[in-house]
Amino acid sequence: MYRNAIFMCERLCAEFPSETNLQLLASCYLQNNQSHCAYYILKGTHMAQCRYLFALSCFQMDLLNEAEAALRPPNESSAEVPNGAAGHYLLGLIYRYTDRRQNAIHHFNQALSMDPLLWAAYEELCILGAAEEATSVFSEGASLCIEKQYMHDELSSKSSQASSDDHIVVPNRSLGVEDVSPRQLKDMHGYDVRDISRNYHGAASNQPLNGGPATFSFYNTPSPMATQSQLSGVAPPPICRNAQLNGPNLRAFGADSSPRSVVNSAVPGPRRKFVDEGKLRKVSERLFSDSRQRRSMRLGGESLVNTNSSASVASGNGTNHSSKYLGGPKSSSVVSRSVTIRKGQSWASENSDEGAHYDIYDDSRLDITTSSSSPRGDARSLEQEGAARPSGPVVVSGSRVAAGASEILGLLMILGEGYRLSCLYRCQDALDTYIKLPKKHYNTGWVLSQVGKAYFEMVDYMEADSAFSLARLASPYSLEGMDIHSTVLYHLKEDMKLSYLAQELISTDRLAPQSWCAMGNCYSLQKDHETALKNFQRAVQLNSRFAYAHTLCGHEYVALEDFENGIKSYRSALQIDSRHYNAWHGLGMVYLRQEKFEFSEHHFRLAFQINPRSSVIMSYLGTALHTLKKNKEALEMMERAILADKKNPLPLYQKANILVSVENFEGALAVLEELKEFAPRESSIYALMGRIYKRCNMYDKAMLHFGLALDLKPSATDVAVIKAAIEKLHVPDELEDEDAL
Repeated sequence: MYRNAIFMCERLCAEFPSETNLQLLASCYLQNNQSHCAYYILKGTHMAQCRYLFALSCFQMDLLNEAEAALRPPNESSAEVPNGAAGHYLLGLIYRYTDRRQNAIHHFNQALSMDPLLWAAYEELCILGAAEEATSVFSEGASLCIEKQYMHDELSSKSSQASSDDHIVVPNRSLGVEDVSPRQLKDMHGYDVRDISRNYHGAASNQPLNGGPATFSFYNTPSPMATQSQLSGVAPPPICRNAQLNGPNLRAFGADSSPRSVVNSAVPGPRRKFVDEGKLRKVSERLFSDSRQRRSMRLGGESLVNTNSSASVASGNGTNHSSKYLGGPKSSSVVSRSVTIRKGQSWASENSDEGAHYDIYDDSRLDITTSSSSPRGDARSLEQEGAARPSGPVVVSGSRVAAGASEILGLLMILGEGYRLSCLYRCQDALDTYIKLPKKHYNTGWVLSQVGKAYFEMVDYMEADSAFSLARLASPYSLEGMDIHSTVLYHLKEDMKLSYLAQELISTDRLAPQSWCAMGNCYSLQKDHETALKNFQRAVQLNSRFAYAHTLCGHEYVALEDFENGIKSYRSALQIDSRHYNAWHGLGMVYLRQEKFEFSEHHFRLAFQINPRSSVIMSYLGTALHTLKKNKEALEMMERAILADKKNPLPLYQKANILVSVENFEGALAVLEELKEFAPRESSIYALMGRIYKRCNMYDKAMLHFGLALDLKPSATDVAVIKAAIEKLHVPDELEDEDAL
């Protein structure tokens, strides 16, 4: 349908060129993922909403400087950011991706203060590591802000309703496009196109109040430049939100030559005649060829609306089918007048036997338009309806808003705190927070994927796989966290499950970077690093701001020993997300392999500052410190790594190495004996024990452990080292060191 909308908007812009109509056309292009079209359409526009859409199109095209200039013109630094909270959020994203962290934090906070329900802004703050506790963000102040916004919207909508009532007239016959002269069509250039797009969410039947002929066409689009005085004699299109034909101020008149009803009795006045009847007839004949066909089409549309059992109140048999959505007095025999439902106002219905009854309309649960099957125009009953309309619904609606705001903020408080703790890598605390969620929310794809990520960071791959599998079952259409799930299966060496997951993701959405990350991990597990690299590069092409895809590219470059490109990939990931600790760790590993130990220590420290609970990062940081002869710091770091994850054998092995370097052989052997229980088939453990026994002149035990190491089929490089150690078993260490020099 976007193609159709684009086509019709182009016709509208050709007929009535204005920034407002260009904004509508650009919106259609953006919805159709054609941001380049919106970019060229909106370039040079000045309206606030146009500037926002232009900035959005620039952001999608990665033209961040132009996007920033549109939101914050250089010569107008104090100008208000267009589109309120959404504008501040977009500006925060621009600052984030241009490495201006403090500015990004400021605008994300500003967006949250303007709209506490803008969850995406809080997510970004969590990713930047600058989010406040969710209990303070989604607090009573946020609830009051939501209620205030609701009341403001109510007042704005009522004032706009009143202003529209000033010029909405329902005469003794419905007016269509044929009732307006070409000159007036030419003058109608100022009509707000946003009202048009907002109003066409539903349609009300337009049966005339006096039962006369109905000639109004549903597809009558108001012209975009009409003033209120120019529109005072033209009935609007049948809309759901901005027009109310039966309201408290609805007044009826008697003669055919005067208006039958005026929707604002405070501003009564005679019907304005635009042109004489002869001219109207000529215009009508020129625009439409068969008025009877128009009438039959309109009636057909009415019957379609009336037969919709899910959106209308049946009046023929006196049964109200929508009573479960309504409050107030209940009636078994209700005949609905021709009314249009509007947000915050009550549903007026008249009981043909007992008088007028008023039911409260809850627009949060139902958004429908009712139509009358009996188009009577009883002026007295209409006046009674207007006089008897209660003010209660506003109070009830306000209390419902308060209750709803409190409920949603309570839910966001748990979700937000869990997500914040997860981004701070306090994974166990995050899991304890998520478990407080109601079961129906916990068992959703997003929450389960966050649980899986938490277990992944805790290196509990079995639990992570279970959580991600449940997330996949709960939301098979969602790819949230599936890139991490593929990495979990990679570490578990579940090649069959990983292959199946990759194929499933590709079939679900082949244009998502997560799909190609899974495919790349599948090839990487098979040691096909070149093909894996191509798949990761494909993920980068699909979304250049997907930091994890850049990091995976770096891993594959390092596996291929292309360290230069590996460093470039890691740095690209850090430009997108400076807190992506995997990239800092990857850079540290590259420099460690290149024996640039100071650089290695620096990058491992940065990774450790971001994720101070990772046993793996602590282990490699201790290794870098050990290579720099900082053995005391290295041992302290290894102790912390062991405490962080007692199942991780790496820090134990590195601790033994450090103890050997300081000639604490007994301590090293004790650590290695403990390590054998965790990894009994690790050849490097037995090789290190053989070296220790050799240095202790215990050659028999040294030979035994060297033989055990060879029996466990180590890599070719390790085999060569072990055989060389066996050949020099009886050579003193001092002479061995001299030979090495």
